[in-house]
Amino acid sequence: MLSDFTHLLALRTGLRRFLHWSEQQARAAGITPGQHQLLLAIKGHPDPAGPTVGEVANYLVLRHHSAVGLIDRAADAGLVTRGRDRADSSTVRLALTDSAIAKLEALTETHLEELKHLAPAMFSLWQALEADGSATLTDATLTPMPHPA
Repeated sequence: MLSDFTHLLALRTGLRRFLHWSEQQARAAGITPGQHQLLLAIKGHPDPAGPTVGEVANYLVLRHHSAVGLIDRAADAGLVTRGRDRADSSTVRLALTDSAIAKLEALTETHLEELKHLAPAMFSLWQALEADGSATLTDATLTPMPHPA
């Protein structure tokens, strides 16, 4: 159905615009868009001990060695620290520095404000897709994709 393509185009365009805006915000805060995503993956991880490199790779949909490179650059920039897991000394956990927390909190505030403005339009697009019978919200849409091998 043509309206499906129109709605999907509008949805993807809105997402791309948001991502472009987000990248600009990260750069204005003095970090790369990849570093912003890394900081969010660490801060948003549910375990207070912090995520492992593998967990970060999964969140960011990166290969392990690519995540290690990103973490290395973030550590060199004073944003991330590594520490041994208390229960398993062979496991490395990641944590944010105070500087990273300050940057992430400021970025999160602006991102949440922007999302408040975008949410009604995105919700309307989703409703239009559902009304056409081509989309249904399922738990699968909320499940993270596995990282590439």
